[in-house]
Amino acid sequence: FLELLVRQFPGCGNIVTFSQFLFIALEGFVFEANFGRKRPAIPIRNYFIMVAMFFTVSVVNNYALNLNIAMPLHMIFRSGSLIASMALGIIILKKRYSVSKYSSIALVSLGIFTCTFMSAKQVASDSSSHQEDGPQAFLWWLLGIAALTFALLMSARMGIFQETLYKKFGKHSKEALFYNHALPLPGFLLLAPNIYQHAVLFSQSELFQVPVIGLTLPIMWFYLLMNVITQYVCIRGVFILTTECTSLTVTLVVTLRKFVSLIFSILYFQNPFTGWHWLGTAFVFVGTLMYTELWSSLGPLLARCRGRGRPEERKEQ
Repeated sequence: FLELLVRQFPGCGNIVTFSQFLFIALEGFVFEANFGRKRPAIPIRNYFIMVAMFFTVSVVNNYALNLNIAMPLHMIFRSGSLIASMALGIIILKKRYSVSKYSSIALVSLGIFTCTFMSAKQVASDSSSHQEDGPQAFLWWLLGIAALTFALLMSARMGIFQETLYKKFGKHSKEALFYNHALPLPGFLLLAPNIYQHAVLFSQSELFQVPVIGLTLPIMWFYLLMNVITQYVCIRGVFILTTECTSLTVTLVVTLRKFVSLIFSILYFQNPFTGWHWLGTAFVFVGTLMYTELWSSLGPLLARCRGRGRPEERKEQ
């Protein structure tokens, strides 16, 4: 649904982000904050710091779509969160990792570089067919890459900050979800003209009758509504997952979810995707699997499963 919105109005990132934040904040205000009567378990000042990071990452990621960044490249680039997390973990938390971890990060980096480089060539070839605005289009693309890089590093820093908070105060996923979306709402006043402009454009789109209920509304508002609902389900699941699984498991699940989104985008919207892009994608996700040490975990598990199938071991059990 985000891609349907962006294809029609490339600059609609702000109204999409605002709608997502408003919906999740209203839901949390009713069901988590109990209409403001429930005090937060984590001091509110820490949420202000987290929210400043979260708001910046969300706005910059969505705004990058205005800067000549294709949706597949957008998805692949954001899959490099493992690299940023490891780099900042080494710098800030003084962590050290095994050789296999560094190898996996190198593989992911190579994959992202491959996809970025090939996309740069595509932008350059498109620019050559539009001489009057070719250099300008390429410069906007470079600015989009810089925006994605900044958002990637800021997101990793936010993850480290969250990790230290949860260790100190305990894990409160629903509370964090609410404050991360409620506190930034005043910041959208700075983006009010752009949000209003796209609200008017959305209202002028063709009418669409919603199946089953028969309600008729502009189709762009329907796309936005479905995007907000699916985004809520997605981010709610991620916040719950952080309390139930290790951070590595969460990263793997989110990365694989991005991979499914990538494949769907390519097949459904017929986005250009060369063999080099597929190679880069393979590097990204094989490197992710290496990082999580999934194979070393599956080996002993499969061995135990095979052992349970032997008659002599079944008798001993």
